[in-house]
Amino acid sequence: MSILRIAVVGVGAEEGSRARGYLATIRKLGHLYDLCALCDAGESALTAVGENFGVTALYTDVEKMLTNEKPDILFVLVPTDGQTVVALSAIRHWCHLITEIPYALTLGMGDAIHRAAEEKGLKWEIAENVWLWPKERLKQEIVQQGLLGDLNHARLSYPAGSYHGLNAIRKILNLAPLRAQGYAQATEVRPYRNYGGGEETRRWWESGIVEFENDVSCIYEMPTSPGAKRGFHWDIEGKDGYLSNDDLVLYSNGKEESYTIQEEYEEIGGKRVLSAVSVATDPIVRWETPYKPYGVSGKDDVAKAAILESLHTAVTQDAEPVYGVAGGRVDYEMWVALRESAGRQGQWIDIPLTEPTDLENRIHSEWVRYYGGDPVEDAERLLGARYGRLSAMWTVAGWL
Repeated sequence: MSILRIAVVGVGAEEGSRARGYLATIRKLGHLYDLCALCDAGESALTAVGENFGVTALYTDVEKMLTNEKPDILFVLVPTDGQTVVALSAIRHWCHLITEIPYALTLGMGDAIHRAAEEKGLKWEIAENVWLWPKERLKQEIVQQGLLGDLNHARLSYPAGSYHGLNAIRKILNLAPLRAQGYAQATEVRPYRNYGGGEETRRWWESGIVEFENDVSCIYEMPTSPGAKRGFHWDIEGKDGYLSNDDLVLYSNGKEESYTIQEEYEEIGGKRVLSAVSVATDPIVRWETPYKPYGVSGKDDVAKAAILESLHTAVTQDAEPVYGVAGGRVDYEMWVALRESAGRQGQWIDIPLTEPTDLENRIHSEWVRYYGGDPVEDAERLLGARYGRLSAMWTVAGWL
C-alpha cells in the first residue's frame, strides 16, 4: 500500500485541540501516511507539537513548507477564516487536500476551491466527523435494513455548529433535502466568552423545517445555550419505530420494545479498544470498526481515521472521497437555506441553492472588511494574514 506524505498547517493552541487529535490519529495510521511537516504561526505551539509527534520539519510559513517539503497532501486545520486562502495555496502547489468543516465560509468560496482542485485533477476531502461516529454508522445501518419501516420525520436540537446535526440527520435518512423554511432571532443573554475569547451578551436562536425526499421532514432548533434541556439531540421516526440518541424503539404487537446501542471492546496491544457497536435485536445489528488493529478507539478518533482513509483511497485509487464536495456542500446548504429563509420572513428556500444568498454576501463582505481583500482573488497575497478563531461567520450569523 502506498504511503503518502502528509503535512499539517495549524497545530492547535491547546493540548486537547482537534488538530492535535488528528495528528495523533495520523501517527496511528502509519501504513497510510508519513507525517512529514508541520506549520503554524505560533512558534511555541509548533515546537511543542513537533517534539511530541517527532516531526523536525517545522515551518511558520506555509508557502515555504509546500515548496521545500512537497507533500502529497495538505491537511488544513487553520481557523475557519483562513481555510479558503490556505486551500487555494495548496492547490497551486499540486497538493491534495483535507480541510476542516464546514464546506467553506460561503458556498462560493467552497465552489472556488472545488473548481481549482478539479482543474488540476486533485482530490479534496472535508473533515465532517459526526456521521462517521460509530453509533451514527450503526443508526444508518438500522435504517437501511428497514427496522423503522417507512420514515416520516426527524427532530434535531443542536446548540452550536448545526451543520453537524443536519449532516447526521441527512446521512441516517439517506435522502436528499429539497427545501427549507427557517426562523431566527438574536436574544440577550448573560455575559459569556465567545469562541474568540471576547465577551458577548447576545446569542442567536434558530428553528425551522427541512423537507427531504419521500415526504420526510426534519424539525430543527438551535437553542441559545449549549446547556439547554435537550442539548445535542436528534430523533428519527418511522412507521415501525424510532431512534432517539442511543436508543432504538420498535413497535411490535401493540407494544414498544426498547434496545440501547451497546459498545463492544477488545484488548489490543494492552489497551482497551472499541471493536463494534450493536443493538440486540433479532437478528443483531452490528457495525464493526475497521480501525481497531491500529488502536483507534474514541468515537471522534474513529471518525478522524475514516476521513484520513477516505482521502488516501481517493488519491491512490483515483476515486472520489467518501464525503467530499457533494456531502460538504449539501450539508452547509441546509443551514444557509434555513437562515436565508429567516431573513426572508419564512419564505421557503429550494435546495440546492443556485445563487449567492444575502447571508453569504454579508459573510463575504465581513471577511473582506477583516482582512482587506477577497479570499479567492487575493488568496496568495493574504496567505500570511493572522486568522483568528472568531470568524466572519460568527460575527454575521452567530455560527461556529
